[in-house]
Amino acid sequence: MKMMFLPASVLALAGASCAPSTPETRIAAQPALFESLPARQQELVRQGSIDRGMSTDAVSLAWGRPSRQFEGSDGQTATLRWEYTGTTPVYSNSHFGGFGTGRHGRWGRGSFYGSGIGQEVTFVPYRRATVLFRGGRVSSWERIR
Repeated sequence: MKMMFLPASVLALAGASCAPSTPETRIAAQPALFESLPARQQELVRQGSIDRGMSTDAVSLAWGRPSRQFEGSDGQTATLRWEYTGTTPVYSNSHFGGFGTGRHGRWGRGSFYGSGIGQEVTFVPYRRATVLFRGGRVSSWERIR
């Protein structure tokens, strides 16, 4: 009976890791944190929006965990910048060809020439959004429309 539990747990975790992260799923995972936010911020989080003055916790509920974090200083104030990235496919055509040897030919020996045209896909990262925190609160933000 215990052996049945382990594979089921692994499958459940694998399925959960593929599930999309939305404001609703993040709120459901941390209801006490959501309830501690002011009413205006709760509404923004539900919409997946942020505004100046929100805490890192509120932004994390609204937009999720950032791809990268940068800490710094702006004079006397500590700063934190969160960067959210995405990827976009870039398609390109390629031509390949050449001579070779191997198990080709009538009796498994001989040389061959192969060529073709194919399409390659490369996923290129881009910056989707940035949030700047000063003193632990959103100072400014920007995102792609």
